[in-house]
Amino acid sequence: MNPSFVLVSHALCPYVQRAAIVLYEKGVPFERRDVDLADKPDWFLRVSLLGKTPVLLAGGEAIFESAVICEYLDETVAPRLHPLEPLQRARHRGWMEFGSALLNAIAVFYNAPDEAALLRAADDIHRRFRQVEQVLHAPPWFDGARFCIVDAVFAPVFRYLDVFERIGDFGMLTGLARLQAWRAALALRPSVQAAVSQRYPELLTAFLARRGSALSLRM
Repeated sequence: MNPSFVLVSHALCPYVQRAAIVLYEKGVPFERRDVDLADKPDWFLRVSLLGKTPVLLAGGEAIFESAVICEYLDETVAPRLHPLEPLQRARHRGWMEFGSALLNAIAVFYNAPDEAALLRAADDIHRRFRQVEQVLHAPPWFDGARFCIVDAVFAPVFRYLDVFERIGDFGMLTGLARLQAWRAALALRPSVQAAVSQRYPELLTAFLARRGSALSLRM
């Protein structure tokens, strides 16, 4: 029997989205408990040793770090989302880490202090996306016909672009047809849609406007 799951969350955290997508893909019920990271409650600091989201409470045990949560879920709850072959599984784990690096690059973009830094950051993101484009060959998902954890990792990355593109054309996906098709397929996936609230675009827009960054000045 699966333990009861509580996903300790923040409304905008892309790493929370990964874990939520995997939980939805597994079809297991879970409670989502949002916290204010600007005013962290004591109970949260007791279960999150790094003071970050997500944390998965599994039968009372706290599991932190999104990649660890996804791996735990894949090892304990069917269906398996990772490839069964070890070399392919290792390759997927590498692309999960690449997705984390892309999120870091996105943070550099929306925190860029001036227009020149903003455009450099956009070019860097486009360069990273070109690397992903080279390994996408069999749609609709990263691994072809089979949805996998790498898809869950990249869905929150693309969700940022939905809001960025309302602010301006930064060319992050220019000329990357396979990546654009992957993004479109992910946007229609029920687990991806359910991973955030309907207010997510509004909340992210407000968050970006408060940054005092070059992107904020464009808004």
